[in-house]
Amino acid sequence: MDPEAKPRPVRIGSAAEPPETLATMLEAVRDAAGDVPALIALARDTGRTAPRPGEGGTARLWELLASVTSVDVAAGRVLEPHLDALAILAQSGSQAGFPIGESSTDGAWGVFAAEGPGLRLEATPDGAGNYLLNGSKPWCSLAAHLDGAVLTAHLADGGRAAFAVDLHAPGVSCETPLWTSRGLREIPSGTVHFDGVSAVPVGASGWYFQRPGFAWGGMGVAACWFGGAVAVARDFSSALSAAADKGREPDQIALAHLGEADRIIASVSGYLARTAERIDAGELSGSGAWSEALRVRGTVVAAVERIQAVVAQNLGPGPLAFNEKYGKRMADLSLYIRQHHAMRDDAQLGALTLKGDRSW
Repeated sequence: MDPEAKPRPVRIGSAAEPPETLATMLEAVRDAAGDVPALIALARDTGRTAPRPGEGGTARLWELLASVTSVDVAAGRVLEPHLDALAILAQSGSQAGFPIGESSTDGAWGVFAAEGPGLRLEATPDGAGNYLLNGSKPWCSLAAHLDGAVLTAHLADGGRAAFAVDLHAPGVSCETPLWTSRGLREIPSGTVHFDGVSAVPVGASGWYFQRPGFAWGGMGVAACWFGGAVAVARDFSSALSAAADKGREPDQIALAHLGEADRIIASVSGYLARTAERIDAGELSGSGAWSEALRVRGTVVAAVERIQAVVAQNLGPGPLAFNEKYGKRMADLSLYIRQHHAMRDDAQLGALTLKGDRSW
C-alpha cells in the first residue's frame, strides 16, 4: 500500500506486454487522483486513441479500464463513461461531432441513461431534424464538469431514444447533490434539468438499448470493477510482505485467503479475455450479448465482494481507519459495484436462461 509505488497494469489475457504509453498514463492517473479537472483532461486525451469495443481491441480496452481503476477507482469512474459515449457515437454511424466541436473527441462526455421516480425527460421533434429536451434526468455524474452527454429520453410514442446534448447549452441546469458517501466523493451524481434544450438524435427509437454495444459497455464497467478488485488484492499482498519483512510471517489463514484471491483473479481475468475475443469475433453481436453481459457483471461483482471481504477480515480495522489510499479504494469500489442490481440482475439472467439462452 505504498502510495509512491509505480502503478502496474492489469492484464486481461493479452500475450503482449502493455505499451509503455499505458505505464506513463497510469503514473499520470496516480498524480491526478482527487483532481477532477485533471482526470477529465486525461480521459479526453485517452479517448483520442483508446480502442473501441468490437473492433479487434476489446481486451486492450478492458485492460486500460481495469488498469486505470486499479490506480484510482474514481479515475476509472471518470474514464469509462467518456469512452463509452465515444463508442456509442461511433456505433450510431455518424461521423459528426454532434453538439460539441468538429469531432466527438473534442469534448468530455458522459452517458446518462438512468431513470428515477418522479423524474422524466421527454424529447419532442423541433421540426428541423433535431429534438427539444424538457424535464429532468437523475444520476448524471459530473454533469457540471462535462461538455456533452449521450442521454436517453422518452418519446411521444412511448419509446425511448438516445440523444447527444451540449451540457453548456441554454436551458441546462445541473443540481449539486448533497453527497454524504465516503465513496466516490469526487464523482457526485446529481439531477440535470432541461428546458427546451436542442439535442441531436443518436440512432432511432429503441436503438440505444437494442444495439450489441449496450451489452459491451456494461461489460466495460465490469472491467473497471475487476481492476479495483486487483488493486485490493495487491494491497493485501503488499501488507503481508511488509509484515513479513518485520518478522511477522503470515499465518495459514492469511495465506489461504491470498491464494483464494489469486484463484479468483486468474479465473475472472480468463473469463474476461475469452469474452473480449468473442466480441471481436462477432459472436456476441446478437440477442445473446445481454445475457453474457449479465453473467460477466454478476461474476465480477461476486469476485469483488469476496476479495474485499477476505482482505478486510485479514487486515482488520487499522488500514480502513488510518490508510487513506486503501480506505478510499474500499469505499469507492463498494459504491461503484452497486451499479449492479444484485439478485434482480440474476433474476433477469434466470429468465433468459429459462428461455434457453444458455450454453449448458
